[in-house]
Amino acid sequence: MIPASYVKPYVARQKNDAADAAAICEAVTRPVVRSAPIKSLAQQAARVVHRTHELLSRQRVSLINAIRGHMAEFGVIAAAGPQHVGALIERISHPATPLPDMVRAALNILADQLVALSKQIDALEAQMRRHCREEPEAARLLTIPSIGPITTSAILAGVPDIRGFKSGRDFAAWLGLVPRQNSSGGKERLGRITKMGDRTIRRLLVIGAMSTIRWSRSKENFADSWLGQIIARKPIKLAAVALANNMARIVWAVITREETYRAA
Repeated sequence: MIPASYVKPYVARQKNDAADAAAICEAVTRPVVRSAPIKSLAQQAARVVHRTHELLSRQRVSLINAIRGHMAEFGVIAAAGPQHVGALIERISHPATPLPDMVRAALNILADQLVALSKQIDALEAQMRRHCREEPEAARLLTIPSIGPITTSAILAGVPDIRGFKSGRDFAAWLGLVPRQNSSGGKERLGRITKMGDRTIRRLLVIGAMSTIRWSRSKENFADSWLGQIIARKPIKLAAVALANNMARIVWAVITREETYRAA
């Protein structure tokens, strides 16, 4: 299997079946064109679980925003964040809440869907945690700070063969966590990250990096650390991407060397 983006440069002129076949034959002979490893059946099954979890999570966010927006139109304001939704749902059925009966009935439908959706999401997350306990590589990944069961399960399901990467930098580049190059004439020009590769793993690593930054800023001697020095001269989101890049390299080292994480 060859990624279509690697075959596209070898397509001559217009696109048709004959030109595509010739381009594939040409790309196969090139040593720089890499093939894509095939995922196993277990990886594909875990991938379906993750896609379902992402879809339900987006639907839950939509329901939360809908409930907050509809109640705000009647003067019922609640703080942002999913942790405040429970109190907001209780105010729907409370008789002191100034809501018309039609609005109250409609919001109860949304609240019931939200509760059922949250239970389904919790069941999927429990399934991910059980899967992590069964995999020996997952136990090593869980020793890395800011990497939990969801991120671990996504890495094991989304990366067909991490040992196929020559280094941790290659793995980080595959995830799209390295700057885009536009160099010419011996002068390097680096831009934003490429955002190539697996979007789910990259997003989870960046979210974990943001959590690590918020937790580490309250510690002593944070300003003297590597992360503290980056935040002192760069925006916090750029520092989170740099930390996510570092975490991707650690993931590659932990799996390929079959070792647990050791803090510096």
